[in-house]
Amino acid sequence: MSVIKISKSNFQSVVMESEKPVLLDFWATWCGPCRMVSPIVDEIAEENPQVLVGKVNVDEEPELAQAFGIVSIPTLVVMKGGEIVNQIIGLRPKEQILSLLEG
Repeated sequence: MSVIKISKSNFQSVVMESEKPVLLDFWATWCGPCRMVSPIVDEIAEENPQVLVGKVNVDEEPELAQAFGIVSIPTLVVMKGGEIVNQIIGLRPKEQILSLLEG
């Protein structure tokens, strides 16, 4: 499954109503570590159809970033049933990101 661009307008229907676990990548175009983690997140989306993967550009969606308390990027958030169950900040290896989804 491909990565979904998450915005304020589709957040409720895509993320909150998802029956699958959701991995959200909060990022910005000017962020070097974000550009490094992006292909990892894309791989996870392609290899794990049981997970919904979305990206939130913090510059385009400041209200979503604020709602999640994002103060540093990249931040990866895992949600299940509309609740945050895991979160990490910074560039992480693929295995560590996948382990977030299991927790």
